[in-house]
This record gives sequence, structure tokens and C-alpha cells, in this order.
Amino acid sequence: MLLGKKRKLGRKVESMSVGEKLKLTEKIEDKDLLLYLGLTNDGNPLYIQHDFASQTSYEKPIVPAIMLTGIVTSAISKYLPGPGSHIVDQQISFPKPVYHYATIDFLLTVVAVDVEKNLVEIEVEATNEEGEVVITGKLVATPPRLENKLTSHAMDNF
Repeated sequence: MLLGKKRKLGRKVESMSVGEKLKLTEKIEDKDLLLYLGLTNDGNPLYIQHDFASQTSYEKPIVPAIMLTGIVTSAISKYLPGPGSHIVDQQISFPKPVYHYATIDFLLTVVAVDVEKNLVEIEVEATNEEGEVVITGKLVATPPRLENKLTSHAMDNF
């Protein structure tokens, strides 16, 4: 059970540097699509109906953009900077559709580190099996930082 269990925090902003990279590969499976569709109650026929999708410019069902965004944001939460981080801004584009059963290679690169503001800017690019770019974007995240809100030092003035 994850709730209530203490987890190791991700990296602090001071330990991150421009140029760091994270590569990961995800295969889009039926179970992933069904979980998303069940969770969101999104019945868009473009995502699930082959007969409908065959009549569109996509020709076959595509993966919802928000599912792909979820893979990117979870990579930031899990790895770069990791647990305890939070995304505060994102701009993501989907220049080509991702189809069911695709294998997608994601590359996340740290492009800016602001220690004073506790922010890191991360670029993302993802490609399909043919090497076509299917996702591009930039996200800004706050790495984990614990605040010492009330300590014995705060009471020194009383």
C-alpha cells in the first residue's frame, strides 16, 4: 500500500544540472486504454471504435493525448526530479497520432535549473517505432523541498 508509507524523496534542485537526460520506453496496451477510459468515462469513438476511426483521417483508433501526457508527468514524479516534485507549468504538442499497441520512446532533458526559485525546466520529445516525433513539449517542475515551518529556533523570540 502506497498511502501512509514513507517514500524516498526525489532529488533536490541543488543536485540537478542542465543536460541531464532520462530515456524511457512505453508500450501502449489494451489494459492501459481500458483503465483510462474507465477512469474518465471518455467514450470518444476515435479512441475505441475501429469502424468509426477507419472513416477518419487517422484510419484507426488513437491513444488519448492526456494518456500520453500522463506518461510524461509520471516520469517527472517518479524519476526526474522524482517523488515529492510537482509540475507547475506544461506545454505539450502532439504532432502525430499515437496508435494502439505503439511503442513510444520518451526523452526528457533538463534545460534550465533555477536553484533560487526551486524550479527545473524539462523538455520532452517522444518518437514512435518509425522514428516520427509524436510528442514535444516543455514542463516546469518544483523538486521536493521540505520547509522547516516551526522549529525550536522559531520560538527563540518568545
